[in-house]
Amino acid sequence: MAILACIGVLIPFPYYYWLWTSPQTWVDLCGKGRDPSKVMARVSHALKLVQFLSLFSVSSLSWPPPLYFWPLFLFGQFLNFRVYQLLGESGTYYGVRFGKNIPWVTEFPFGVIKDPQYVGSIISLLACLSWVPFLYILLWVLGYVFMIHLESKEDPATRVKPLA
Repeated sequence: MAILACIGVLIPFPYYYWLWTSPQTWVDLCGKGRDPSKVMARVSHALKLVQFLSLFSVSSLSWPPPLYFWPLFLFGQFLNFRVYQLLGESGTYYGVRFGKNIPWVTEFPFGVIKDPQYVGSIISLLACLSWVPFLYILLWVLGYVFMIHLESKEDPATRVKPLA
């Protein structure tokens, strides 16, 4: 079960890597008339479910949670919500890589926290350390750190060209 849980936690990251490094392939696969960001969001939600089920399979839940849980979890989720609120689905799900014009955002948490969506997700995961063995949290966090590094090295020349 432990190996399957590790695979389940890591399963989205090759997908994200592929989309980030080969956005034209994804746009072509989605086909005309289908929004690649919307399709990515749907696939990502399914993969997120696999991640959560994987964590749940190795968790030992107890109530009440430790005192640090609520502030960490709520702040992490607030960051995720705020990023999605400011960027929308297309901005969150690689719209810029798929040739969409996504406006630059400087409102909080952007400009204050580097990579706020990843930071929020990491904080939320850390909140769950009393229930989930460290290894699984670490693997998930390392996946996010890998994506932060990958996305920081973006080559705009590899973006899909906007349709004129």
